Amino acid sequence: MSVVPSAYLNNTSSVPDWLNKGDNAWQLIAGTLVGLQSIPGLVILYGSIVKKKWAVNSAFMALYAFAAVVICWVAWAYKMAFGHKLLPFWGRAGASLGQDFLLSQSKLPASTHYFKGHQVVETAMIAPFYPTASMVWFQCVFAAITLILVAGSLLGRMNIRAWMMFVPLWLTFSYTVGAFSLWGGGFLFQWGVMDYSGGYVIHLSSGIAGFTAAYWVGPRLKKDRERFPPNNVLLMLCGAGILWMGWSGFNGGDPYAANTDSSIAVLNTHVCAATSLLMWTCLDVIVFGKPSVIGAVQGMITGLVCITPGAGLVQGWAAIVMGILSGSIPWCTMMIIHKKWKPLQAVDDTLGVFHTHAVAGLLGGLLTGIFAEPELCNLFLPVTNSKGAVYGGVGGAQVGKQLVGGLFIIGWNLVVTSIICVVIRFIVPLRMSEEELLIGDDAAHGEEAYALWGDGEKYDQTKHGYGFMTDETLHSDDRKSIGAAQVV
Repeated sequence: MSVVPSAYLNNTSSVPDWLNKGDNAWQLIAGTLVGLQSIPGLVILYGSIVKKKWAVNSAFMALYAFAAVVICWVAWAYKMAFGHKLLPFWGRAGASLGQDFLLSQSKLPASTHYFKGHQVVETAMIAPFYPTASMVWFQCVFAAITLILVAGSLLGRMNIRAWMMFVPLWLTFSYTVGAFSLWGGGFLFQWGVMDYSGGYVIHLSSGIAGFTAAYWVGPRLKKDRERFPPNNVLLMLCGAGILWMGWSGFNGGDPYAANTDSSIAVLNTHVCAATSLLMWTCLDVIVFGKPSVIGAVQGMITGLVCITPGAGLVQGWAAIVMGILSGSIPWCTMMIIHKKWKPLQAVDDTLGVFHTHAVAGLLGGLLTGIFAEPELCNLFLPVTNSKGAVYGGVGGAQVGKQLVGGLFIIGWNLVVTSIICVVIRFIVPLRMSEEELLIGDDAAHGEEAYALWGDGEKYDQTKHGYGFMTDETLHSDDRKSIGAAQVV
């Protein structure tokens, strides 16, 4: 008779029979990897990809959003996204703070799927082998990064007080709707729309919401729109690298288990991202004659976004095809269509979130409907026998489902984001004042990213000590270097 080592015996009150230690460990690690994408990943990326005078403000918008979402999530939002059904697209609000709830086995109560027209269960309720606390944390960091992505469209001019109001409102009335509809057991989940890890819930919604909010907030200063160089390209690459590697948890954690599907999801993620980065870089070289580092980061992001809705549902060759398309189609919309189509030019989307997340997210959702492999679908989806269009049969209808799901997310975010912005505008201005926009971080926070006098800082004779020079002289185009620091 074999003897089970004591380390593997579930013989304590903290290790119930239903707990799978490996699944629980992976889910906590995956969630933390996604959290690291935001803090410090996007904090670093945002703080370094903008002009020096907006570095602090941009980084703080991300930091604030993460903290605010964590509190709102456990106070009421988690159950709106993954709790009992209130409406076909929304769960019933409630706190996720009680010990009994958090230590019980994780369950998504609205996720039971029945055969069409019958009361016979087709797919049982999602019930991973770890406590609810692990699920709450995992889903929390997804919600947080979505709000931070929205911020990417608004950098360089949004009133920080308006942003502080926007975050909990948009989380409550927009994000929870998409999450419940597609993941928590809502009508799109039951219909069989595929969104493996957030191509629609996170990226399409953040791209559309960011673009819509950018319209209501208004543009940056004209000179900022015309020239907005990154203040630190190397730090930008550091933030981008954290974002890329963190995607292993982003897509690898969504089977809710440390299983074979999570493995293929992780590999597909990096294959698609690498392909997309190379494709974007090649297009930059062909069209502009030189590779762009910022362009490479954009290509990396579009590849990660595109594979997200199908990471564990497509084969490796399909991930490469999706990478080629995600490195070229968003490139075309950003570099060609955007520059020729006035409605796109009229909205100041600071980091091009519409292209990198909305376009790439919708593209990924549609391509998932084409390439989803039947056996992989059966490992993950509630609707049995689902498959992509290339596999024939009912697969052709899947593309239509993907399109409808995408249109729902687009329409909901256009309307709800607009309502939220209009409501906030009655309370505080959405946009900073002209004087604050001229100065930047020093006016918004009284802090600066670097201890160097330069772009955006208001000249103070007592502070800088060059009494013979005026502010206008120091800001003139023909100024000379002052000491070791160039005023750029």
